[in-house]
Amino acid sequence: MIRLEGVVELVSGSPQFRIKEVFDDKAPLYTYYGQSDIEEDLVGMDSNRSDSKQVRTFDKVNTLSQGDVVFSLISGKSTLVGENHQGYLYTQNYVKLVPDEKVDAKYLVYILNEDQSIKKQVQMGLQGSQVLKYTLKQVKEFLLPDLPAIETQRLIGELYFNQLRLKALRNRAANSETIIVLEKLREASRK
Repeated sequence: MIRLEGVVELVSGSPQFRIKEVFDDKAPLYTYYGQSDIEEDLVGMDSNRSDSKQVRTFDKVNTLSQGDVVFSLISGKSTLVGENHQGYLYTQNYVKLVPDEKVDAKYLVYILNEDQSIKKQVQMGLQGSQVLKYTLKQVKEFLLPDLPAIETQRLIGELYFNQLRLKALRNRAANSETIIVLEKLREASRK
């Protein structure tokens, strides 16, 4: 067993309440990274929403790059940041995980989201807590199972993301099929 902080650098997000919003068009415009963005990045699909919160500020803020591993302190989920969320601002509700060369990024996401021993550690950390939010200290202390060879990690990580995408595509197809069938039923009932 190895501690997460032993193989990963953790970078906290910008404290949202400290960001000074300005209304100067010269100030950079940032979009906040949120829970729905994590879900989109996990399945590699964009929902084409346009309701993301934005802020203009001259403050130095923490942003995400494509391929970064991000962990939500709210949901306990992690993902790889997709191309669509490049440059998004992440707040103190998220932690960027920078794995060293011993850990594949996609494999890290797989372990954090699916490993039973991690899930148990998460539950233990939340017992007796009123607020369901993880602390940076808890995340640092996650004990990871023994890491397989890096090639094996890459294969597992790749399969994991492919499986999540396949499931999302199947769900989208099933939802589209349902909409088509319901529309045909409506038309038939009008005749």
